[in-house]
Amino acid sequence: MPRTPRIHSQSGFYHVMLRGINRQQVFYDTEDHQYFISLLDKYKTICGYKLHAYCLMGNHVHLLLQIQAEPLHIIMKRLGDAFVYWYNLKYKRTGHLFQGRYRSEPVDSDRYYMIVLRYILRNPVKAGLCISPERYPYGSAAEYILEADGITDKDYALQMMTYDQWREYISQDVDDECLEIRNDTIHRVTDTEALNYILMEFGSSSVPISISENRDILNVSIRRLLLKGISIRQLCRLTGLSKKVIERGKRGMK
Repeated sequence: MPRTPRIHSQSGFYHVMLRGINRQQVFYDTEDHQYFISLLDKYKTICGYKLHAYCLMGNHVHLLLQIQAEPLHIIMKRLGDAFVYWYNLKYKRTGHLFQGRYRSEPVDSDRYYMIVLRYILRNPVKAGLCISPERYPYGSAAEYILEADGITDKDYALQMMTYDQWREYISQDVDDECLEIRNDTIHRVTDTEALNYILMEFGSSSVPISISENRDILNVSIRRLLLKGISIRQLCRLTGLSKKVIERGKRGMK
């Protein structure tokens, strides 16, 4: 079946989503996240693009890019090849890491630009990984909300609204959908993989008392594990948590 041709942006702005092959986990630790972010910064100069927003989730990445010199497919190839080469050396693996074809959509109006930017920055909140966007360490929300230093290019956004206006806009809890990843398409993991994720999350195969007694912390951990592809049944069986507790923790997920 032939590939659907990409829609090119008249403005040069694109919302891009890159995800792990078979929707598997891509970023396992802080070093993985930070290295990918360093590549985003490095290739801004090499490829001549501007980075307006980014967010690195467990098994996918969202970017808001403005293309100026090299075309989008060259930029994504450079980023992907550089990260996969480093990643395969680190984890002593071979082969592909990202799903063959990144997804993209043109952002050809200021109104949609604002929606996409908010959607990207609120992705971790929507996934239940944090209660406010600026608290997520692997996205650019803090650069808009806290006026923190970082690698994003904010000049265009700040021509539209002030920092105070962006803070108010990004804080809105709305149900934007842009290149949406549905939870029913997440790759299901084996029990061995699930146990490894549980060990990384809790430090053991059972839930520590300090976490089990703190509902907010437990709910965030449940959402993280479900986003990795662990089923509710698996999580019940492997941790001893009841289905009711897990479903309560899942409620913040879209």
